[in-house]
Amino acid sequence: MLHWCTDEVDPRDRFDYWREVRAKGLFGVTAELARERRADFFGEFSLRRVGGAGLVELKASPYAVERSASDIAYAPGEAICVYQQLGSGGWFGGMRTSEFAIANGSFATSHTDLPYRTAPLGSGGFHLRILKIPVSSMPVQDKRLRELAPRTFNDQALAPLLAACFADLDEIGADDAASTVQSSLVQALAHLALIERGVVRPGSRRGQAALRTARLSQARRLIARRLQDPNLAPAMVADLLGVSVRHLHMLFEMAEKSFSQTVTDERLKQSRKLLRETPDRLIADIAASCGFESLATYYRVFNAAYGMAPGDFRAKGTDGR
Repeated sequence: MLHWCTDEVDPRDRFDYWREVRAKGLFGVTAELARERRADFFGEFSLRRVGGAGLVELKASPYAVERSASDIAYAPGEAICVYQQLGSGGWFGGMRTSEFAIANGSFATSHTDLPYRTAPLGSGGFHLRILKIPVSSMPVQDKRLRELAPRTFNDQALAPLLAACFADLDEIGADDAASTVQSSLVQALAHLALIERGVVRPGSRRGQAALRTARLSQARRLIARRLQDPNLAPAMVADLLGVSVRHLHMLFEMAEKSFSQTVTDERLKQSRKLLRETPDRLIADIAASCGFESLATYYRVFNAAYGMAPGDFRAKGTDGR
């Protein structure tokens, strides 16, 4: 993974370096900022490869960005971008469609090789994730891919699915086992974006596969947030997802673990975290906070999973794997 911030550059040169080396050289855009404001400029980004795509997280104080025809000619991208707005919001304009604002938590898509201008809304600056997916890696090859001018998502039902996939991509490791999962999430995000833009039909084979992958990600995250809820059960999660219980079980059939195994695994994972981070907390309290029905059940399940008791795990100071 590449990580860089302007702290590595003399304050007098930070914006110039960001504009020439990072903005133009790496991202293929033109950055502008009034000279009197450059001394206070700060920028930071990370870039890593995930499933054949590039995942960027960018934070920066306010400045203006343009991807002009000359920028495109200098650094063609030939990719689809899916944007997740994490900061106070942003503005897009200067393209064939009307300008728009993208709010915190919202999403937008575009083809890299269409002109646009963008700037953050308010004084908070930029904070966003960008998933850049090469068109050549996408199973769907359609001339409309190259006509996707920047546009925010209008289908709000897709937003939680996109958020779950982005969160999983951000958290997943980099080992060989993770590579297949990353590729699946990248393809899901690409096809969800194309569903929203009308290029892929939701009921098509690719559309259905993307929806299944994203719903499974969302289901797992719903489970992780509700471990202590005594009503945590397939019916609850299915209702939150807006699908039938039968469909929910079908989602977990495509995964390594069933719904009940996933719940147990999440509870154990959370308990391990608490055992490490709160050494003075009673084990019985940790078990209850993670949703185990009794201390005896917790000890039995923990020992079966890790070959040791929770107290031994805490004393050993490792993750037990």
